[in-house]
Amino acid sequence: MFTTTETTTIIFIIAIALGVLGWGFNRAKVFGKLGILAWLQSVVLIMPWLVFFGLIGLGVYLNLVGILGLLVVSTGFYIWLGRELRAAGQDTILRERAARLIQAKEEAENSLDIGESNPASTLATEETELESEPLSIPDEDLKVMQGIFGVDTFFATKTIPYDEGVIFQGNLRNEPVDVYQKLSTSLQERLADKYRLFLVENPEAKPVVIVLPASADPQLLTTTQKILAGLLFLATLATTGETVGLFFGFDFFSQTNRWQEVLPVSIGVWMVLAAHEIAHQVMAKKRGVKFSLPFFIPSFQIATFGAINRFQSLLPSRSVLFDVAIAGPAAGGITSVVLLIAGLLLSHTGSAFQMPTEFFQGSILVGTLAKVVLGSALQEKIVDIHPLVIVGWLGLVLTALNLMPAGQLDGGRIVQAIYGRKTAQRTTIATLILLGIISFINPANPVILYWLVIILFLQRGLERPSLNEITEPNDARAALGLLALFLMIATMIPLTPGLAGKLGIGG
Repeated sequence: MFTTTETTTIIFIIAIALGVLGWGFNRAKVFGKLGILAWLQSVVLIMPWLVFFGLIGLGVYLNLVGILGLLVVSTGFYIWLGRELRAAGQDTILRERAARLIQAKEEAENSLDIGESNPASTLATEETELESEPLSIPDEDLKVMQGIFGVDTFFATKTIPYDEGVIFQGNLRNEPVDVYQKLSTSLQERLADKYRLFLVENPEAKPVVIVLPASADPQLLTTTQKILAGLLFLATLATTGETVGLFFGFDFFSQTNRWQEVLPVSIGVWMVLAAHEIAHQVMAKKRGVKFSLPFFIPSFQIATFGAINRFQSLLPSRSVLFDVAIAGPAAGGITSVVLLIAGLLLSHTGSAFQMPTEFFQGSILVGTLAKVVLGSALQEKIVDIHPLVIVGWLGLVLTALNLMPAGQLDGGRIVQAIYGRKTAQRTTIATLILLGIISFINPANPVILYWLVIILFLQRGLERPSLNEITEPNDARAALGLLALFLMIATMIPLTPGLAGKLGIGG
């Protein structure tokens, strides 16, 4: 039987899961059939893991065949729902386009009836209200900008000075993707590469167009910053050796002559880090954006906290932000799981590491995978494991830390891409508060406190808005983002002693 504390914890976790599902349903139902189908896709994608961990909570664990069966069934339902979603989406798009064409035609006819020969010229005269504050943009450039708008894209009604640029308030008259493409192309044709056009929402959640000079673009790394990145890389190599040395039971810094012992495991850790960073760079190049060199953060406890990167160019859309953000954790996480399972399969009596079984109680994901592979061996107090188990475990921890939904961490970028800046700000605050509470409750483990400080001082700010900030990523990206955040939680939350005992993990 579960203790009162464990029962309360399980009820709390279930309540959070139901709350998240209910919140997602409320967001989805306003979009009718399309929203419900998209919500069901997210549920179907995550359901195998909910079933898997739910059965574990009841003391029942599946073997690898059972897990694969759940994934296959889930994938089948996901594909079927995707077909239904595309079919329903086509009907909705056709109806919306017809309604917009009729509305644009009526507005154009009304404009002609009152003697307006050109909606763009009306924008520049009668309909445009200039604020008293002077504009930084030259008058001739402003007139050119005003000429790009129209009743079939964005009907601008007010011009407001903003920083070094200008804000155009008005009404969106077409799909955000089409509007942004037409406006940005028209602006570039008329003023070359002199300005950047953003389509975003104002604090009242109404679409506005912001035009800023190209001089406000993100800057490339300086030589000093590149040197700093190199020094941090060398420092992280050293802390990796120290961390691996501690697993072998010696201090690497005082016994550097034993570097041959730590080298194989260190290479494994750097395989995970390399997979993560290379995936970021490859996806950034594929999506046409510039991503900086990694600034690795050394750690004596877990070798490294990963790396800090920043975008060195403007992001075309939230989908691009999502793709680049999730590429690293996906590559690093998959590499880590493969190494972990390989290490578990290769583990045998006499393996290089002897670890107490409490090691496997530190993560629901790691513990359950170990139970599936090692079985009754986890009932002993000490388990002989292959070094790849350590590599996979470290990789999963690093991936999970970077998937926390805060600031410019990969998880924070994923939340910002899927749910927008307001939600990303709230999750950042919630994550910092949660890390603070955990650090206070468990002061013996300084890793969380260090990570809190790093986020607070280096990573708490959000990414700048995309050029097209209004168009949301598609439902497949939203489902993948939820799955990534779910697996992050499964990696970070430990098994309770009662649950570990039911699973036979621990002597």
